[in-house]
Amino acid sequence: MERLNHFDEHGNAVMVDVSGKASTARTAVARGTIHVNDSIMKALLEGNVKKGDVLGVARVAGIMGVKQTAALIPMCHSLMLQKCSVDFEICEERNEVTAVCIVKTEGQTGVEMEALTGVSVTLLTIYDMCKAIDKTMEIGEIHLVQKTGGKSGDFTNPRTGREEREK
Repeated sequence: MERLNHFDEHGNAVMVDVSGKASTARTAVARGTIHVNDSIMKALLEGNVKKGDVLGVARVAGIMGVKQTAALIPMCHSLMLQKCSVDFEICEERNEVTAVCIVKTEGQTGVEMEALTGVSVTLLTIYDMCKAIDKTMEIGEIHLVQKTGGKSGDFTNPRTGREEREK
């Protein structure tokens, strides 16, 4: 069994020492979904939520969340990010808004946590801006879709393809 690398030999939580790792191009893609009711979907599509441009604000919030990941997740390294984007896929039939966050850097550690944080903050912002309409929204399916670079190599989540085909 592989040892967790955020603990030392005494079981103390530590930040991983990446000083000996090679600097490589690294990318991570994460996604997650918020399920809304008919009223919220209609308001989102018509752009008439009282708090303003929900998806525009959520996009900016997600990008800001990416930039704050090291302040939120205790053992994350502060990174010099080279790219961050948040985009949306809207499915009216299922009343779903899916957020997709892509983060890139050149460095000694990956950006998976940044992408996952970006998606989470994006979806929470949608909830916050729409909760006056309905509080029963559900956030879920947050996961890493893909990552590239680093010692462990590239990764594509095998469950993502299946989930997408089932929709």
